[in-house]
Amino acid sequence: MLKIKVNQHLSFETDFKKDALSLNGNLVDFDIKPISSSRFHILKNQKSYLAELIEINEVEKTLKIKVNQGIYHLEITDQYDELLKSLGLDNINKAIINEIKAPMPGMVLKVLVKEGDLVKKGEGLLVLEAMKMENLIKAPADIKISKINVKSGHTVEKNQVLLVLN
Repeated sequence: MLKIKVNQHLSFETDFKKDALSLNGNLVDFDIKPISSSRFHILKNQKSYLAELIEINEVEKTLKIKVNQGIYHLEITDQYDELLKSLGLDNINKAIINEIKAPMPGMVLKVLVKEGDLVKKGEGLLVLEAMKMENLIKAPADIKISKINVKSGHTVEKNQVLLVLN
């Protein structure tokens, strides 16, 4: 059984057995045909839907799909995720990050954030030049910038604290 949360507010329990799908305990009758590796045609209750897989994150168990003209974000959990949550171990791999350090010696070319900014995981924080290559330093998680210790043109050493986080 899988639990699926859609757009962070609708929740469903699904179960796949043989060729049948149940949704919240009710059998769902539908027909699905692949169009390509990421696009599918779905027929349910005599209505036609075009579904497209836009993004998949296997580590976080999330999907971003487009159905007709709507975009949906899905979070998927299974019985093992639920067990870890009940034991209080669901956040064990999420380290608390208090600062961003220079991964190598180099020169700060550009600071892309300012103090007080709320930054999403994967967004650029600053550009660091090392060995004639530009390296974009990205946010490792959703963070808030508390203090910026460097400016454009500053040279930094490996493990020097560049940003302090809240």
